[in-house]
Amino acid sequence: MRILNTLLALMFMAFAFVQVNDPDPVLWILIYGAMAAVCVMAIFEYYIPRLMLVQAMGYLVYSVILFPGVKEWYESSDWTLLFDDLAKMQHLYIEEAREFLGLMICVLVLAFYLFKSRQRNAKGQVVK
Repeated sequence: MRILNTLLALMFMAFAFVQVNDPDPVLWILIYGAMAAVCVMAIFEYYIPRLMLVQAMGYLVYSVILFPGVKEWYESSDWTLLFDDLAKMQHLYIEEAREFLGLMICVLVLAFYLFKSRQRNAKGQVVK
């Protein structure tokens, strides 16, 4: 598990680093930086379920705001635009769809850690 947690922490740190050129870098550096912090804490088997729940709920609320862009991308004729660097400048929904997917990655990782914290709690180990 330590290897997986370390890889996830490095992945989220890399995600935060590449956000420097994003139109809204502070928000995304904070989102991915918070996820990296959760992953680093998981390396040491330290989970804060309440904080992770609040974090996941915040990401879900933001993803609902971005969902119209995902819907527009889904209804477009060319799904490959999601992976085209120039398309994000031509269509706002591409950027929104990418941000939505980033949030879903965060939510899935948080759900995994919430599950791990419950397992740990079920074994009688202390979880704050």
